[in-house]
Amino acid sequence: MNRLQQIWKAKEVRKKVLFVLAMLFIYRVAAHIPIPGIDASRLKDFFASNEILGLVNVFSGGGLSGFSIVMLGVGPYITASIILQLLVMIVPKLEEIQKEGESGQKRINQYTRLLTVPLAVIQAYSFMTILQRQGQGLLGELGWYQWASALVVATAGTMLLVWLGELITEKKVGNGTSLIIFAGIVASLPTTISNTAAVFDASSQLVSLITFVLIGLITIVSIIVITEGQRNIPVSYARQMRGNATYGGVNTYLPLRVNQAGVIPIIFAISVVLFPPLAARFFETSNIPWVANAATETIRLFSDQTIYGVLYFVMVFAFTYFYTAVVFKPEQIAENLQKQGGFIPGIRPGTQTSQYLQTVMNRIILAGALFLGLIAVLPVIIQQVSGIATLTVGGTSLLIVVAVIIETVKQIDSQLVMRDYEI
Repeated sequence: MNRLQQIWKAKEVRKKVLFVLAMLFIYRVAAHIPIPGIDASRLKDFFASNEILGLVNVFSGGGLSGFSIVMLGVGPYITASIILQLLVMIVPKLEEIQKEGESGQKRINQYTRLLTVPLAVIQAYSFMTILQRQGQGLLGELGWYQWASALVVATAGTMLLVWLGELITEKKVGNGTSLIIFAGIVASLPTTISNTAAVFDASSQLVSLITFVLIGLITIVSIIVITEGQRNIPVSYARQMRGNATYGGVNTYLPLRVNQAGVIPIIFAISVVLFPPLAARFFETSNIPWVANAATETIRLFSDQTIYGVLYFVMVFAFTYFYTAVVFKPEQIAENLQKQGGFIPGIRPGTQTSQYLQTVMNRIILAGALFLGLIAVLPVIIQQVSGIATLTVGGTSLLIVVAVIIETVKQIDSQLVMRDYEI
């Protein structure tokens, strides 16, 4: 309560928080505006009975089941971000652009936005085709005008969310894309909890109820521990004389977080893991026998919770390393330390410092990646024991919600600290 009072009393911070809440409110309003010309009244039951599409619907904040104007959420933008970050690592020209600093990052962001548009069109067309083929005529017969208008509106809805996300990020009280996903998950949590409660009421599974509560608490505590965990590298600054004044000569530390990537690996992993079964549903009714058989086999494999859990774990693990390599630059840190007269005791400045930092990060990120992957698949393991399907969605959602809350709270705290220094 004291922290909320501080936020309310700090005029600039209060304005930023209220602005972010207003943007999230606009998103939630848009999630309840259906695309014109399509009857979405029968879609909810279909999404509730389809686990894969149901998980996609969770991260769109229920917009997909209601066929809203933001039915795709920020999924195409996340996919475009993954593609661009991969291209930056393998295309020398893009790597040079990224090294240009803030101007280069702006160009990369612009390329990401441009790539989001065709990806949104493709995803919207794919979802509509899947629903037409698998949804027992839920969408009915659509004419070319209805198809075109639905694709345009869905794409525009995604770009609206991208814009809202960037506006939120500029306020520096949280990552805009993560907060939009967070808002969608929170909006769907009451339905998830009620569905789980209905299962418990029907079967009177007291042990499963206790397991559900414990797994939620374990996930929350584990995410907090990993997110807050860090390795402090000692740093000393040489004493310098400038005229009659003495500078430096102090000892401090360089904090290296166990999980540098935050919640991004989870979001990336979900996007990648969900793509094959969704693509397979698109080709399931193909006239080519081997294509239809391959699609059916893919759907069957991903319906196996063991295979799904293993792939999910591997993707979280891999993306944790990948995103850490993108955001953590030991060469730049070593160069900045050397310019400021800082050094790590026992390590020579320059290349050796860079190698030392990279070695330490590889060791601590191994623990972080393993732990994050285990937490991600823990609900899947519990589902196998309890037999409650809602635990998988609830666990994944809780994982993102907790990480986003921690990240947002830390950024708000930094805003309050800056205000105190200014005073």
